[in-house]
Amino acid sequence: MRWRFALIGCGRIAQKHAIQISRVGELVATCDIDITKAQALAEPYNAKAYSSISTLLSNEKGIDIFCICTPNYLHAEHAIGALEYGAHVLCEKPLAIVAVDAKKMMEAANRAQKKLFVVKQNRFNPPVQAVKQLLDAAALGKISSFQINCFWNRPAEYYANTWRGKKALDGGTLFTQFSHFIDLLYWLLGDVAQTQAFVSNTFLPEIEFEDTGVVVFKMTSNVVGTMHYTVNAFEKNMEGSFTIFGEKGTVKIGGEYLNTIAYQKLDSTPISLPQIQNQANDYGFYQGSMSNHDKVYTQLIEAIENDGQFLASAADGLKTIEIIEMIYASAKNKP
Repeated sequence: MRWRFALIGCGRIAQKHAIQISRVGELVATCDIDITKAQALAEPYNAKAYSSISTLLSNEKGIDIFCICTPNYLHAEHAIGALEYGAHVLCEKPLAIVAVDAKKMMEAANRAQKKLFVVKQNRFNPPVQAVKQLLDAAALGKISSFQINCFWNRPAEYYANTWRGKKALDGGTLFTQFSHFIDLLYWLLGDVAQTQAFVSNTFLPEIEFEDTGVVVFKMTSNVVGTMHYTVNAFEKNMEGSFTIFGEKGTVKIGGEYLNTIAYQKLDSTPISLPQIQNQANDYGFYQGSMSNHDKVYTQLIEAIENDGQFLASAADGLKTIEIIEMIYASAKNKP
Protein backbone atom coordinates (compact mmCIF):
# COMPACT_ATOMS: atom_id res chain seq x y z
CA MET A 1 0.00 0.00 0.00
CA ARG A 2 1.18 3.50 -0.86
CA TRP A 3 0.42 5.54 2.25
CA ARG A 4 -0.84 9.09 1.67
CA PHE A 5 0.36 11.76 4.12
CA ALA A 6 -0.45 15.34 5.03
CA LEU A 7 1.93 17.57 7.01
CA ILE A 8 0.46 20.20 9.31
CA GLY A 9 3.04 22.83 10.25
CA CYS A 10 5.92 23.50 7.88
CA GLY A 11 8.78 24.69 10.08
CA ARG A 12 12.27 23.20 10.30
CA ILE A 13 11.30 19.84 11.81
CA ALA A 14 8.73 19.33 9.05
CA GLN A 15 11.60 19.09 6.56
CA LYS A 16 12.76 15.92 8.35
CA HIS A 17 9.26 14.50 8.18
CA ALA A 18 8.85 15.24 4.48
CA ILE A 19 12.04 13.38 3.59
CA GLN A 20 10.94 10.29 5.50
CA ILE A 21 7.38 10.47 4.18
CA SER A 22 8.73 10.31 0.64
CA ARG A 23 10.60 7.14 1.61
CA VAL A 24 7.59 5.24 2.99
CA GLY A 25 4.68 6.88 1.17
CA GLU A 26 3.50 10.01 -0.62
CA LEU A 27 3.19 13.55 0.69
CA VAL A 28 -0.04 14.85 -0.85
CA ALA A 29 -0.73 17.99 1.21
CA THR A 30 1.01 20.54 3.41
CA CYS A 31 -0.49 23.21 5.65
CA ASP A 32 0.87 26.28 7.41
CA ILE A 33 -0.63 29.67 8.25
CA ASP A 34 2.37 31.03 6.32
CA ILE A 35 1.37 29.80 2.87
CA THR A 36 4.87 30.44 1.50
CA LYS A 37 6.25 27.86 3.93
CA ALA A 38 3.56 25.37 2.94
CA GLN A 39 4.25 25.95 -0.75
CA ALA A 40 8.01 25.65 -0.34
CA LEU A 41 7.63 22.29 1.41
CA ALA A 42 4.97 21.04 -1.01
CA GLU A 43 6.73 21.88 -4.25
CA PRO A 44 9.51 19.23 -4.28
CA TYR A 45 6.93 16.51 -3.61
CA ASN A 46 4.19 17.75 -5.97
CA ALA A 47 1.91 18.15 -2.97
CA LYS A 48 -0.87 20.72 -2.59
CA ALA A 49 -0.31 23.58 -0.14
CA TYR A 50 -2.94 25.02 2.21
CA SER A 51 -2.97 27.89 4.70
CA SER A 52 -5.93 26.51 6.67
CA ILE A 53 -6.31 23.03 8.16
CA SER A 54 -10.09 23.27 7.84
CA THR A 55 -9.77 23.89 4.10
CA LEU A 56 -7.36 20.99 3.77
CA LEU A 57 -9.71 18.64 5.64
CA SER A 58 -12.63 19.72 3.48
CA ASN A 59 -10.87 19.47 0.12
CA GLU A 60 -8.52 16.51 0.43
CA LYS A 61 -9.90 12.98 0.36
CA GLY A 62 -8.14 9.73 1.16
CA ILE A 63 -5.30 10.96 3.40
CA ASP A 64 -4.16 8.04 5.54
CA ILE A 65 -1.78 9.71 8.00
CA PHE A 66 -1.46 13.24 9.31
CA CYS A 67 1.85 14.43 10.78
CA ILE A 68 1.46 17.27 13.28
CA CYS A 69 4.44 19.63 13.43
CA THR A 70 2.74 22.77 14.71
CA PRO A 71 3.56 24.67 17.93
CA ASN A 72 2.95 22.78 21.18
CA TYR A 73 -0.35 24.44 22.06
CA LEU A 74 -1.94 23.47 18.73
CA HIS A 75 -1.12 19.76 18.82
CA ALA A 76 -4.38 18.69 20.44
CA GLU A 77 -6.63 20.76 18.16
CA HIS A 78 -4.91 19.66 14.98
CA ALA A 79 -4.58 16.00 15.93
CA ILE A 80 -8.23 15.75 16.94
CA GLY A 81 -9.26 17.31 13.63
CA ALA A 82 -7.17 14.78 11.72
CA LEU A 83 -8.53 11.85 13.74
CA GLU A 84 -12.11 12.99 13.20
CA TYR A 85 -11.31 13.21 9.48
CA GLY A 86 -10.52 9.51 9.71
CA ALA A 87 -6.74 9.32 9.54
CA HIS A 88 -3.96 8.01 11.77
CA VAL A 89 -1.83 10.68 13.45
CA LEU A 90 1.86 11.03 14.21
CA CYS A 91 2.39 14.05 16.48
CA GLU A 92 5.66 15.76 17.25
CA LYS A 93 6.52 16.02 20.95
CA PRO A 94 5.00 16.92 23.28
CA LEU A 95 1.70 15.18 22.62
CA ALA A 96 0.03 18.17 24.32
CA ILE A 97 0.91 20.58 27.11
CA VAL A 98 -1.87 19.59 29.50
CA ALA A 99 -3.00 16.06 30.35
CA VAL A 100 -6.67 16.93 29.79
CA ASP A 101 -5.96 17.70 26.12
CA ALA A 102 -3.93 14.52 25.68
CA LYS A 103 -6.85 12.49 27.02
CA LYS A 104 -9.19 14.20 24.54
CA MET A 105 -6.81 13.24 21.75
CA MET A 106 -6.84 9.61 22.89
CA GLU A 107 -10.64 9.63 23.10
CA ALA A 108 -10.81 10.97 19.54
CA ALA A 109 -8.50 8.19 18.36
CA ASN A 110 -10.68 5.56 20.05
CA ARG A 111 -13.85 6.99 18.51
CA ALA A 112 -12.29 7.03 15.06
CA GLN A 113 -10.62 3.62 15.59
CA LYS A 114 -7.37 5.15 14.39
CA LYS A 115 -3.88 5.15 15.87
CA LEU A 116 -2.18 8.08 17.56
CA PHE A 117 1.57 8.21 18.14
CA VAL A 118 4.02 10.79 19.46
CA VAL A 119 7.57 11.32 18.17
CA LYS A 120 10.10 10.29 20.82
CA GLN A 121 13.05 9.64 18.53
CA ASN A 122 15.65 9.36 21.30
CA ARG A 123 14.28 5.89 22.05
CA PHE A 124 16.08 4.86 18.86
CA ASN A 125 19.54 6.15 19.85
CA PRO A 126 21.84 3.08 19.83
CA PRO A 127 23.12 3.72 23.40
CA VAL A 128 19.55 4.05 24.67
CA GLN A 129 18.53 0.86 22.89
CA ALA A 130 21.51 -0.97 24.37
CA VAL A 131 20.71 0.11 27.93
CA LYS A 132 17.04 -0.76 27.44
CA GLN A 133 18.12 -4.28 26.48
CA LEU A 134 20.29 -4.52 29.61
CA LEU A 135 17.38 -3.47 31.79
CA ASP A 136 14.89 -5.78 30.09
CA ALA A 137 17.30 -8.67 30.63
CA ALA A 138 17.87 -7.64 34.28
CA ALA A 139 21.59 -7.53 33.46
CA LEU A 140 22.12 -4.59 35.81
CA GLY A 141 20.40 -6.40 38.66
CA LYS A 142 18.46 -4.37 41.17
CA ILE A 143 18.55 -0.64 40.41
CA SER A 144 19.29 1.73 43.27
CA SER A 145 19.38 5.18 41.70
CA PHE A 146 19.84 7.32 38.60
CA GLN A 147 20.99 10.75 37.52
CA ILE A 148 19.82 12.75 34.49
CA ASN A 149 21.73 15.80 33.28
CA CYS A 150 20.32 18.14 30.63
CA PHE A 151 22.73 21.00 30.08
CA TRP A 152 21.75 22.81 26.88
CA ASN A 153 21.95 26.32 25.49
CA ARG A 154 18.98 28.33 24.27
CA PRO A 155 19.81 32.02 23.83
CA ALA A 156 17.33 34.87 23.99
CA GLU A 157 17.11 34.86 20.16
CA TYR A 158 15.54 31.40 20.32
CA TYR A 159 12.53 32.83 22.13
CA ALA A 160 12.22 36.11 20.23
CA ASN A 161 9.09 36.77 18.11
CA THR A 162 7.73 33.26 18.50
CA TRP A 163 5.36 31.12 20.58
CA ARG A 164 8.31 29.67 22.46
CA GLY A 165 8.80 30.98 25.97
CA LYS A 166 5.12 31.76 26.51
CA LYS A 167 3.58 29.51 29.16
CA ALA A 168 0.20 29.02 27.51
CA LEU A 169 1.71 28.26 24.11
CA ASP A 170 4.97 26.49 24.97
CA GLY A 171 4.21 24.77 28.28
CA GLY A 172 7.66 25.12 29.83
CA THR A 173 11.26 24.01 29.45
CA LEU A 174 10.43 20.42 30.34
CA PHE A 175 7.92 20.26 27.48
CA THR A 176 9.85 21.92 24.67
CA GLN A 177 13.44 20.97 25.48
CA PHE A 178 13.49 18.00 27.80
CA SER A 179 10.32 15.93 27.41
CA HIS A 180 12.46 13.30 25.66
CA PHE A 181 14.36 12.73 28.91
CA ILE A 182 11.13 12.34 30.89
CA ASP A 183 9.92 9.83 28.30
CA LEU A 184 13.15 7.84 28.63
CA LEU A 185 12.91 7.88 32.41
CA TYR A 186 9.47 6.29 32.18
CA TRP A 187 10.47 3.91 29.36
CA LEU A 188 13.62 2.68 31.09
CA LEU A 189 12.71 2.73 34.79
CA GLY A 190 8.94 2.78 35.05
CA ASP A 191 6.48 5.17 36.62
CA VAL A 192 7.10 8.05 38.99
CA ALA A 193 5.50 8.02 42.44
CA GLN A 194 6.67 11.37 43.80
CA THR A 195 8.74 14.42 42.88
CA GLN A 196 10.31 17.34 44.69
CA ALA A 197 11.40 20.14 42.38
CA PHE A 198 13.01 23.56 42.50
CA VAL A 199 12.98 25.86 39.46
CA SER A 200 14.33 29.32 38.74
CA ASN A 201 14.85 31.81 35.94
CA THR A 202 18.24 33.53 36.13
CA PHE A 203 19.27 34.59 32.62
CA LEU A 204 16.12 34.65 30.45
CA PRO A 205 13.64 37.24 31.74
CA GLU A 206 12.08 37.20 28.25
CA ILE A 207 10.38 33.86 28.98
CA GLU A 208 7.44 33.12 31.28
CA PHE A 209 8.88 30.08 33.04
CA GLU A 210 12.08 28.52 34.30
CA ASP A 211 15.42 28.36 32.55
CA THR A 212 16.79 25.93 35.17
CA GLY A 213 15.42 23.21 37.41
CA VAL A 214 16.44 20.43 39.78
CA VAL A 215 14.12 17.49 40.43
CA VAL A 216 14.29 14.62 42.92
CA PHE A 217 12.29 11.52 41.91
CA LYS A 218 10.99 8.55 43.81
CA MET A 219 9.81 5.86 41.41
CA THR A 220 7.01 3.38 42.10
CA SER A 221 9.77 0.77 42.32
CA ASN A 222 11.38 2.82 45.16
CA VAL A 223 14.34 3.69 42.93
CA VAL A 224 15.41 7.29 43.60
CA GLY A 225 17.15 9.75 41.33
CA THR A 226 17.70 13.33 40.26
CA MET A 227 17.40 15.47 37.16
CA HIS A 228 19.29 18.74 36.71
CA TYR A 229 18.25 20.67 33.64
CA THR A 230 19.10 24.08 32.24
CA VAL A 231 19.16 26.01 28.97
CA ASN A 232 21.97 28.19 30.34
CA ALA A 233 25.02 26.17 29.26
CA PHE A 234 27.44 28.79 27.97
CA GLU A 235 27.20 29.33 24.19
CA LYS A 236 26.49 25.70 23.23
CA ASN A 237 24.86 22.49 24.36
CA MET A 238 27.10 20.71 26.85
CA GLU A 239 25.55 17.41 27.91
CA GLY A 240 22.49 15.22 27.77
CA SER A 241 23.09 12.18 29.95
CA PHE A 242 21.37 9.41 31.87
CA THR A 243 23.31 7.38 34.47
CA ILE A 244 21.89 4.23 36.06
CA PHE A 245 23.39 2.55 39.14
CA GLY A 246 22.62 -1.15 39.54
CA GLU A 247 23.92 -3.98 41.71
CA LYS A 248 25.54 -5.60 38.65
CA GLY A 249 26.73 -2.52 36.82
CA THR A 250 26.82 1.21 36.28
CA VAL A 251 26.23 2.76 32.87
CA LYS A 252 26.07 6.34 31.64
CA ILE A 253 24.48 7.30 28.35
CA GLY A 254 26.17 10.59 27.53
CA GLY A 255 27.33 13.02 24.89
CA GLU A 256 25.34 16.13 24.04
CA TYR A 257 22.29 14.17 22.92
CA LEU A 258 22.34 10.75 24.63
CA ASN A 259 24.44 9.56 21.71
CA THR A 260 27.39 7.82 23.39
CA ILE A 261 28.17 5.37 26.15
CA ALA A 262 30.15 7.76 28.35
CA TYR A 263 30.88 5.22 31.10
CA GLN A 264 30.24 1.56 31.72
CA LYS A 265 31.34 -0.95 34.30
CA LEU A 266 29.26 -4.06 33.88
CA ASP A 267 29.20 -7.56 35.28
CA SER A 268 27.98 -8.64 31.84
CA THR A 269 29.48 -8.16 28.36
CA PRO A 270 30.36 -4.49 27.73
CA ILE A 271 28.19 -2.50 25.35
CA SER A 272 29.66 -2.17 21.86
CA LEU A 273 28.11 0.34 19.49
CA PRO A 274 28.48 1.17 15.77
CA GLN A 275 30.68 4.17 15.03
CA ILE A 276 28.24 5.82 12.61
CA GLN A 277 25.12 7.34 14.12
CA ASN A 278 22.58 9.92 12.98
CA GLN A 279 23.41 13.56 13.65
CA ALA A 280 21.52 15.89 15.95
CA ASN A 281 18.68 17.96 14.49
CA ASP A 282 20.17 21.25 13.26
CA TYR A 283 17.97 24.34 13.70
CA GLY A 284 20.41 27.00 12.59
CA PHE A 285 21.90 28.69 15.65
CA TYR A 286 21.20 25.74 17.95
CA GLN A 287 20.88 21.97 17.82
CA GLY A 288 18.24 19.69 19.29
CA SER A 289 17.82 15.99 19.95
CA MET A 290 19.18 13.22 17.76
CA SER A 291 17.59 12.89 14.33
CA ASN A 292 16.14 9.38 14.18
CA HIS A 293 13.07 10.18 12.11
CA ASP A 294 14.04 7.46 9.63
CA LYS A 295 13.51 4.89 12.37
CA VAL A 296 10.35 6.63 13.56
CA TYR A 297 8.77 6.31 10.11
CA THR A 298 9.85 2.72 9.60
CA GLN A 299 8.23 1.83 12.91
CA LEU A 300 5.17 3.97 12.16
CA ILE A 301 4.33 1.89 9.11
CA GLU A 302 5.04 -1.31 11.00
CA ALA A 303 2.74 -0.20 13.82
CA ILE A 304 -0.11 0.62 11.44
CA GLU A 305 0.22 -2.38 9.13
CA ASN A 306 1.04 -5.10 11.63
CA ASP A 307 0.02 -3.71 15.03
CA GLY A 308 3.67 -3.62 16.04
CA GLN A 309 4.34 -1.33 18.99
CA PHE A 310 7.76 0.16 19.33
CA LEU A 311 6.86 3.79 18.78
CA ALA A 312 5.88 5.94 21.71
CA SER A 313 2.12 5.53 22.00
CA ALA A 314 -0.40 8.20 22.95
CA ALA A 315 -0.48 6.60 26.40
CA ASP A 316 3.29 7.09 26.65
CA GLY A 317 2.87 10.71 25.57
CA LEU A 318 0.20 11.23 28.22
CA LYS A 319 2.44 9.72 30.90
CA THR A 320 5.22 12.19 30.01
CA ILE A 321 2.76 15.07 30.42
CA GLU A 322 1.51 13.74 33.74
CA ILE A 323 5.05 13.43 35.11
CA ILE A 324 5.93 16.96 33.95
CA GLU A 325 2.74 18.28 35.55
CA MET A 326 3.74 16.51 38.77
CA ILE A 327 7.17 18.16 38.64
CA TYR A 328 5.79 21.64 38.06
CA ALA A 329 3.18 21.18 40.79
CA SER A 330 5.83 20.16 43.32
CA ALA A 331 7.94 23.18 42.36
CA LYS A 332 4.97 25.54 42.65
CA ASN A 333 3.97 24.20 46.06
CA LYS A 334 7.30 25.00 47.72
CA PRO A 335 6.92 27.13 50.88
